[in-house]
Amino acid sequence: MTTEALGAAVEELLRPVIGTVGTALSGGTGGAAALEPLVREVLGALAEGAARRGGPVAAASPADLAGGVADTFGSARGTEALGRLTELLAHGSADPADPACAAHLHCPPLAVAVAADLAVSALNPSQDSWDQAPAATVLETLLLEEMAGLVGYDPAEAAGVLTSGGTESNLMGLMLARDRVLGAATGRQIELTGVPRAGAGGSLGSAAGARPRILASAAAHFSVQRAAALLGLGEDAVIPVAVDSQLRMKTGALTAALERCVERGQLPVAIVATAGTTDTGAIDPLRECAELAARYGTWLHVDAAYGGGALLSDRLAPLLDGIELADSVSLDWHKLGWQPAAAGIFLVRKSETYASLARRAVYLNPADDEEAGYPSLLGLSLRTTRRADAFKIAVTLRTLGREGLGRLVDACHELAVAGARAVAAHPRLELHGEAGAGEPVLTAFLFRYVPAASGGGSADADAARADEVNAALRRRLLREGGAVVGRTELPGEGPGRVRLKLTLLNPHTTVREVERLLDAVVAAGTAEEGA
Repeated sequence: MTTEALGAAVEELLRPVIGTVGTALSGGTGGAAALEPLVREVLGALAEGAARRGGPVAAASPADLAGGVADTFGSARGTEALGRLTELLAHGSADPADPACAAHLHCPPLAVAVAADLAVSALNPSQDSWDQAPAATVLETLLLEEMAGLVGYDPAEAAGVLTSGGTESNLMGLMLARDRVLGAATGRQIELTGVPRAGAGGSLGSAAGARPRILASAAAHFSVQRAAALLGLGEDAVIPVAVDSQLRMKTGALTAALERCVERGQLPVAIVATAGTTDTGAIDPLRECAELAARYGTWLHVDAAYGGGALLSDRLAPLLDGIELADSVSLDWHKLGWQPAAAGIFLVRKSETYASLARRAVYLNPADDEEAGYPSLLGLSLRTTRRADAFKIAVTLRTLGREGLGRLVDACHELAVAGARAVAAHPRLELHGEAGAGEPVLTAFLFRYVPAASGGGSADADAARADEVNAALRRRLLREGGAVVGRTELPGEGPGRVRLKLTLLNPHTTVREVERLLDAVVAAGTAEEGA
């Protein structure tokens, strides 16, 4: 086929769709004009869907909601698809901007960050090579230097990357811990040769065959176990360390666990300290963890996906004292940073510890390009194609500054303190925590509705009844569209461990709105008792 004939065939193939809205591109000189009417349609559909929802979540059972989604998905076609499906999404979403939506670390994003994210979606830069993202490559590098300084690292010595969130960041931190600590013990390049089986020989004698161990608090994020499995260490390699009543790792228990590792001939490759547990916002003793890590030659990774937001606040930043001593850190600005997901950040204190992640692909980052001044971020990430998620964070920081974001953090913390005090004062609610120690560390707290005593029943029976009522009242609130409240369980065994959770991430919510949310919890609990 001649070139002319091939061109004609392509034109004929595209003729039915050329000029239609669905085939317009968002880039190029005409991209903004093509986007403008579509963005207006999306904004209108978002407003219509939110008005139809009328609250934090649609009043519907899971089955009814699924049926509505299937009907619209099956019938929306052509030019109406964008508007109808957007309205469907808005109607059927839990809205973290609603004061009664307070279950998870699921923030309402700032409008300026969403607008910045639209620019990234329209331009679609990919961070795996300079020639796909020239400006975004530089912006991410500059942002990470600023984030390193915020943590307390020397920006000239640190390194890092934008991630999909804490799970990816924790995996990266534990991968580097495995490669550095186990590699030093075995004299092997672990990323090349793999994890040696327990008892296998090596250049360092018995240490080379020691079983690798990761120590993390009993309240650490489940991604620690997942990372251990993915890294070939096995979930059983994670040793849970006891926590206090506020779910904060006990230093004495960590010391004892490290000593037991040594006595058993095991190799502690990493300590994972949590700065902001998902349930209570508890922050492990970071400085003590760093001292123990140094004593035992262990990597310290701090999971500050939630608590890292405290670094934005002059008042709360001291809670993270010692984080600057960690070998690696996870931060999530889609939690206490008000960014649309994803906005995770992974940092290491020393760039040379990143060595085992380095990669070269001749079609992306050839050595001669880098020598000629074309930098690449490929060897910093577990991903290849990667959005320019640094851009929205950069725009937000330059718009509000650390001080402005810090005020938002402080507002949410004060709101949580007021909410916890309202729980403590309510006769039908019980705040989790010892007397005088129940105030929130960050912006989350646990509590429960207390049903009327059964009268003559056993303590275990009453505790089991309380668990049932609290679990059911939460589902009632969801089903009726009244509120989205979190649910968790305290560590331990037996009944009486179910707790409700409020995670307050909307700085515009008022104390009165939180009190109304608690009133709704009590009303739902009363209804469940009578059901």
